[in-house]
Amino acid sequence: MERSEPLKNAQGVFFKKTNIRSKTSDVRVAIELALDNSILPNHKIMSRPTIVYIDGGSRGNPGPSAFACVFPELSKEYSEYIGAVTNNVAEYSGLIFALKKAKALFGKDKAKRMELEIRSDSELLVKQMKGEYKIKEEGIQKLFLQAWNLKIDFAKVNFVAVPREQNKQADRLLNETLDNQGRKKTLF
Repeated sequence: MERSEPLKNAQGVFFKKTNIRSKTSDVRVAIELALDNSILPNHKIMSRPTIVYIDGGSRGNPGPSAFACVFPELSKEYSEYIGAVTNNVAEYSGLIFALKKAKALFGKDKAKRMELEIRSDSELLVKQMKGEYKIKEEGIQKLFLQAWNLKIDFAKVNFVAVPREQNKQADRLLNETLDNQGRKKTLF
């Protein structure tokens, strides 16, 4: 990186303008910039985080896959079958869906002031989103960037790795979705 200067965008978010002269791929550069701690929200955060449980899984790797997310405070559950993909793609798909759904449920203005706590039993996803693990696979890099771009719509997003026993509701919903996908659905 050649030079860096602090700037403020129209939404009041501080960021660094950086001129990059490197042979590094655009995806890697974007990940490095996304993990830079220079992005600071310039507004008050709501007092209590909203908790969201997410889970993604596949039967086989790759294989039939689905994801689920649960908003316990709102008594809302969502799941979706996503076809034959890897377990990691299913986990990231669940995260992306949860971030989009949270913004839709609470609205753009409230999202800017709210703190989300994403709880997942995927240590890999949590550590990658915290910047503790590298993302080597190109397909996952793209999903990471999509999730990161959604994450910045909120005042703060914490990622917490939880044991599977603490993620039972999302895990149950995920497995129900996979079980029901195999059944033939007819009207009569």
